[in-house]
Amino acid sequence: MGDDAFTQLVDAHYTSLYRFALSLARNSADACDLTQQTFYVWATKGHALRDGSKAKTWLFTTLYREFLRSRRRGSRVSALADLPPGAEDPPAAEVDLAIRLDAQQVVEALQEVDEAFRAPLTLFYLEDLPYQEIAGLLEVPIGTVMSRLSRGKAQLRTALARREAGEKIIPFPLAQRKMS
Repeated sequence: MGDDAFTQLVDAHYTSLYRFALSLARNSADACDLTQQTFYVWATKGHALRDGSKAKTWLFTTLYREFLRSRRRGSRVSALADLPPGAEDPPAAEVDLAIRLDAQQVVEALQEVDEAFRAPLTLFYLEDLPYQEIAGLLEVPIGTVMSRLSRGKAQLRTALARREAGEKIIPFPLAQRKMS
């Protein structure tokens, strides 16, 4: 891939990859690192991709794998195991607050959602990816994607309702069960 093609790829996908990385990492420094690492991996291995129309999927999958790899290495990226254990999922708020909130508030509230739910929520709402593509990127069954989206939306609604009420923001506790 020539320099112009690589520059075009970066221009086309940097913003969406960065947003996805930010939803996973929860801070801009780690999101920048993940995004740059993803493009580095593309620069070294992207030539092996035979179908150029799949570059976006390849980049998102690579970024997600890099996030998981960095988390396992114990880097600065927050891990689910670092969150305090809890017993129950939060109740879903019944009020739809999205129309009263600006995009920044929604992105901030998204950072309070459990990591397992943040990735599918971000891919579905910010990147407009279909369930099947999200399942492929995250390497989970489509039913798991649908379940995580449902539970993630409930957590996001609760986080938005707390923000609207001006309550102190405390990250959601991780349930005491394995998430698939």
